[in-house]
Amino acid sequence: MSALIIRLPEEKRTRLKLVAKSRKVSVTKLIEEMATILLADFDAETRFELRAARGRGRIAEGLALLDKAAGKRAPKRN
Repeated sequence: MSALIIRLPEEKRTRLKLVAKSRKVSVTKLIEEMATILLADFDAETRFELRAARGRGRIAEGLALLDKAAGKRAPKRN
């Protein structure tokens, strides 16, 4: 593990200490948990953007799959 020094306004530091105390964890643990949530959120957003990019231009195919999943018959094509 490594150390990280961050500068915060005193008011934020005080409020973080209060939050940590109310959750019965240290400020270090609180920051670590917040970082974990932030990274998980970033990873989910990145995965979503990649999937969205793969689906661009395939609207009709996607709608057909949704219809199929809903039990609807696809329109007959000549």
